[in-house]
Amino acid sequence: MKSRREFITLLGGGAAAWPLAARAQQPVMPIVGFLRNTPSVPSEYVVAAFRRGLNEAGFVEGRNVAIEQRWAEGQNDRLPALLADLISRKAAVIVTNTSGALTAKAAGTATPIVFATGSDPVRDGLVASLNRPGGNFTGVVFIASELGTKRLELLRQLAPKATTVGMLVGPSGTETEVERADVAKAAQTLGLQLVVAHATSRPEMEAAFAGFAQPPADAVLVGTGALTNSHRAFIVALAARYSIPTIYSLREYASIGGLMSYGTSITEAYQQVGIYAGRILKGERPADLPIMQSTKFELVLNLKTAKALALDVPDKLLALADEVIE
Repeated sequence: MKSRREFITLLGGGAAAWPLAARAQQPVMPIVGFLRNTPSVPSEYVVAAFRRGLNEAGFVEGRNVAIEQRWAEGQNDRLPALLADLISRKAAVIVTNTSGALTAKAAGTATPIVFATGSDPVRDGLVASLNRPGGNFTGVVFIASELGTKRLELLRQLAPKATTVGMLVGPSGTETEVERADVAKAAQTLGLQLVVAHATSRPEMEAAFAGFAQPPADAVLVGTGALTNSHRAFIVALAARYSIPTIYSLREYASIGGLMSYGTSITEAYQQVGIYAGRILKGERPADLPIMQSTKFELVLNLKTAKALALDVPDKLLALADEVIE
């Protein structure tokens, strides 16, 4: 017969084991991977928008979901390794941009992918169709490159005497080339000379603006894409340094001193991406989630910058603006 002391010891040992067993039975939080080819520093706002979408779907980071962020810092050749790392960590779903989605497609991963893109995902081969994506990819399209013609027309209203327009475009790709071709066609129709400069780094962006200024371009259109967006503060500063009226694709440029922007909202896109990621975590399949398309376009004018450039903003343009920054 066991002594009273032995019995108490056994009870104590069992009680100590119970919390361990209970902890072992607790479900492990699902991991959502967040992958982008851009630098992380100026992109906190898209992460915040993504978190809002996840919260709306019922998932809060640290409570019932873990978010693993991976940033290629502008080096696309790092994407395959970053993607492989997220897959090795058993990410339940991976959220990414165009470059990340194309990398995942090339890798043939079976992990659910939710993308935010300013390009055409059908044309890029990411999904079979917008209504029925098929496979393990779905996402949100914020129309960007297709609005290049409209941006050029708006820029012409603000600089009616312009004869030469510079266009800054990022790394060559389908989205870049489609936008460049559309803008070139529009420039020809408007009787404008278009000077295109490609840039893949800050030094090349600086060289592009120096080139626009000599011989002088009357105005500049900044092309869409992850690279230009991630360096938006630098680009806005270049436009100010060379005193060139410049139009951009996202309001985030105008909010930090850019003259004018026209496009859809990238923050709304990433919030919807967060909602889709949450729905997949709850068991829905990407193949059954149709591609969402942004339909709201916003024109933002920065009157402080217009004044610094000695530009008279037409009343017609002011009336069209969705937001005017004084």
